[in-house]
Amino acid sequence: MADDFFQPVSGMDLPRFAGIATFMRLPHLPDDHSRAGDVAIGLIGLPWDGGTSNRPGARHAPRALRDASTMIRARHPVTGMRPFATVNCADLGDIGPNPVDAADTLARIETRIATLAGRGVRPLSVGGDHLCTLPVLRGLARARPLGLVLFDSHTDLFPAYFGGATLTHGNPFRAAVDEGLLDPARMVMIGIRGTMYDRADRDFAEAHGIRIITIEEFFARGIADVMAEAREVVGTGPAYLSYDIDFVDPSVAPGTGTPEWGGPDAFQAMGVIRECAGLNIVAADLVEVSPPFDPSGGTAWLGASLLFEILCVMAAALAPTAPGQGLR
Repeated sequence: MADDFFQPVSGMDLPRFAGIATFMRLPHLPDDHSRAGDVAIGLIGLPWDGGTSNRPGARHAPRALRDASTMIRARHPVTGMRPFATVNCADLGDIGPNPVDAADTLARIETRIATLAGRGVRPLSVGGDHLCTLPVLRGLARARPLGLVLFDSHTDLFPAYFGGATLTHGNPFRAAVDEGLLDPARMVMIGIRGTMYDRADRDFAEAHGIRIITIEEFFARGIADVMAEAREVVGTGPAYLSYDIDFVDPSVAPGTGTPEWGGPDAFQAMGVIRECAGLNIVAADLVEVSPPFDPSGGTAWLGASLLFEILCVMAAALAPTAPGQGLR
């Protein structure tokens, strides 16, 4: 039984609009807290979008997601999973970026994630743009490469931009493969669509054996069939789940920097995560929510629900015999 200290504040005890906003109303534990070593899954903000190549704003996502996630309750409505009663979860705060120095920011994220991983914490990060994923992987995958499940409208396997060696949110996974952080044979990218500059990203994927499932194939086959293949590709080894909000159709989630039409609706957006049940997800992130592009807050509301779905899958991976761990 999880210690009461790690339980979210209930809306039955304190209205959701009151109190200090934390991820899912969990306690905030700084690194020097006496109970910091008890955390199994740590929710972490990465408020940085210095890798954005066009429309910024994702730096504001962790704050917006904390506020929106006050709506999250304790039990999953379909699987029955109660993550807060299964493993100890906490809000570990933000990794403070250097807004004018990308290299310094990436180093800060890598160092903090490596420290947390050394304590046995499985990070669930909230970006920020998708370049934030690269230093997280650097901090996690020093000993062995990870598998990857990516939900995105873009592969993020593009060569360096602007004719140099520039890292952007368009190439974190290319860099991660080149650095040996990800195992290409255990990578699957789902929902890919949109206009293209050329085939450089697809050629890289084919050359390295990375499985790309376009949105056309996704809809033709259906969620269950696609995700069965995804689980087969990733296998039983440790894996990373990365969820770019632009995987979702912009009619549902307009608050993102690089929207692409023709994506899943909100129900499908949650369903793909539920079908990750059984995978050994050791870390995950939700990225590219850009609150300035959605004044209604709807994208952040959806992001909070997706974050809870991911948390449930991660909690089940740590307690595979727990009741209601997933759909199978």
